[in-house]
Amino acid sequence: MFYAIPLENRPTWRNPPWMTVLLILINMAVFWGPQRTEEKARDVAATYYVASVLPSLEVPRFVAWLESTGDKQLRQALRLQKAGSYRTLLRWMEQEDTFQQRLRSGLEVRESDPQYAAWKSARTEYEAKLPAPFTRHWAMDYGKEAEFRPITWLTATFLHGSTGHLLGNMLFLFLFGFSVELALGRTTYLAFYLLGGLGGSALSAWAYAGMGSYGLGASGAVSALMGMYAVMYRLRRVRFFYQLFFYFNYVTAPALLLLPAWIANELLQHWFSGRGVAYMAHLGGLLTGAALMALAMAVRSKPLEVPAASDAAEEDDGFDTHVANAQRLAQAMKFEQALGQWRAAAQLRPQDAQVLSAWFKTASLWPEGEDFHRAARRIFRLKAHDPATLDFQHTSYRTYFEKAKPGARLQPDDMARLSRRFARAQQWGDAEKLFLALHKTAPTHPELGETLGMLVAGLCQAGRREQAAAFGVQLQQLAPASPALRMLGGV
Repeated sequence: MFYAIPLENRPTWRNPPWMTVLLILINMAVFWGPQRTEEKARDVAATYYVASVLPSLEVPRFVAWLESTGDKQLRQALRLQKAGSYRTLLRWMEQEDTFQQRLRSGLEVRESDPQYAAWKSARTEYEAKLPAPFTRHWAMDYGKEAEFRPITWLTATFLHGSTGHLLGNMLFLFLFGFSVELALGRTTYLAFYLLGGLGGSALSAWAYAGMGSYGLGASGAVSALMGMYAVMYRLRRVRFFYQLFFYFNYVTAPALLLLPAWIANELLQHWFSGRGVAYMAHLGGLLTGAALMALAMAVRSKPLEVPAASDAAEEDDGFDTHVANAQRLAQAMKFEQALGQWRAAAQLRPQDAQVLSAWFKTASLWPEGEDFHRAARRIFRLKAHDPATLDFQHTSYRTYFEKAKPGARLQPDDMARLSRRFARAQQWGDAEKLFLALHKTAPTHPELGETLGMLVAGLCQAGRREQAAAFGVQLQQLAPASPALRMLGGV
């Protein structure tokens, strides 16, 4: 998974991006208007369905039909059936058009079936409670015998499947849309947005034809804005926040480099991920948007007025240069010079774990030097608390204590922070040692009780009650109101 968000521009109230705001409002109005109304009516119908005889008659037949067709998700259906998750199975059944046709034509529950009359009555009442279709009617149909309706290539871009789906698309629409709108003007911007949505829908219609289900969402049009943005700024260096799987950071790079990165991401996601996301719609939007912006810049009689980047983006702070110099010097075995470059980079990005790791490893060649102590302190003060960061901090801590000369130098705040973090990472031995060191060197530290409470609670949750109980009296003195005491039985 890869995505990048530009950080260099901000909307201006002197020329507000009204068209972007209008598009966001339209998407929200459609979702919280007719789509939400339809969803509520379907919930009422589903409540009746679950309470009726229909699940006992239709669900076994649906599972048998999945088995007969060799569906790869048969096991999931069996688990849902066993768990009695009839609402989920109902949604699934309603998306399988072939099964629905068999159901309505009497091929599943036949007239000769003793329960046919009960089924027919309940089925008729259930269908009477269903609202007139809205989302499925205006979404793209990927069914094998779907009617060719190009209008849905556009209408589907204003529909969404969930609140998270809507908000995610609207966030990216705003982040990329206002810069593109200011450059193109509202009329051209709207035309390109709609054309980008059509381009995304067209590619997804080709890629997913005959696969069943349906497509909806503004992500194709939003991806077109991303393609326009990359071409618009071309080789201009822009600061981005990016995430690659579980790693995230900031980078200043030519905007155009993001286009092939985005394209590669969509192709990889399409090949290796499931069908829950229409990655080909994203790809189609990216390509369409890039082509439209390139065309607009080629045919205009005067250069496109690209919104100016902020000072933070235009004035390179030298971070990338320091990193490149450090890597070059390290390859040349000039570690002492590389150390200074890593130190400078770490000062610019004090939360960059990779830079801190390189600084720390290089400084460990001189364990008596100030750089080794400073790099360790920076690592111990990282704010992220994901498992990778906790593991990095613990590994660095062990290395620091083994190598530091004449010995490790930890501030009380660092002891408290690391003890709590190591308790979270279930590194009980080091968490306990740090707490004891903190209690000895700073017995009045304001975080002493909280640190011990977290350690005791972690030990109890890990089934180490005897080890936790050894701190009971001490915890009673330091934090008498700590919830961890209740876990010890009020020791």
